[in-house]
Amino acid sequence: MKSGLKIIWIVMGLLLFLNTIIMAVITNFNSGIVIALGVSLTISFYGLLMDRLYKIKWLNYTTLLGFAIMLSVMLFIAVYGKYNNVSYKEDAVIVLGAGIRGENVTLTLAHRLDKAVEYMERNPDAIIVVSGGQGSGEDIPEALAMERYLLKKGIPEEKIIKEQTSTSTYENCLFSKELMDNYFNRPYKIVIITNDFHIYRAIQISKTVGLNSTHYGAKTEWYTVPVNYIRECAAVVKTWLLGAK
Repeated sequence: MKSGLKIIWIVMGLLLFLNTIIMAVITNFNSGIVIALGVSLTISFYGLLMDRLYKIKWLNYTTLLGFAIMLSVMLFIAVYGKYNNVSYKEDAVIVLGAGIRGENVTLTLAHRLDKAVEYMERNPDAIIVVSGGQGSGEDIPEALAMERYLLKKGIPEEKIIKEQTSTSTYENCLFSKELMDNYFNRPYKIVIITNDFHIYRAIQISKTVGLNSTHYGAKTEWYTVPVNYIRECAAVVKTWLLGAK
């Protein structure tokens, strides 16, 4: 029985490690890759050292508790992200950046932008704020790549506002709010569009900066789930402990 459990833990760790390496190749290298690599190695070593850990009960229980907490937070994030409360009466859409490759949007970001196009079909009076600065491995600001994508999808240029300096979800919300405060000069309501795994933290941050927001989740490709959810789990725990920044 114990040998079977060892094999399961080792295989899970190796599969996660392989998935993380693939993600590092097809996306920009980020903190999520590093965290996922750490988790994959921890899982593998737990399987390899299971016999010894069973004899050190406090360490074994602590490790298992850590995994249980991680899985619980990931489940919470997943369930929350499946619930959309968009009204289609919002004044503006904020599409949060998700990294680009050179000058091209990633598939994750494309899903967010496609949701924005879908939203505009039902509420054409809204404006779209595309939010994202230029990071490592990116030839232009994310917001510019996002605008180009939306223009190709038929969104009029006058409906798009670019926020091109943010480097985090907190800055996405804060800097976008500053642009919209100047644009509307009156109370307004926004809908945040991001992938389902990112919805919970994005909404908490939007409330922190003073945005009156609803949310509309875009889908997540199955092969990106492990890395994205592990990274988001760490980010959510950090938010709970240190605040939404």
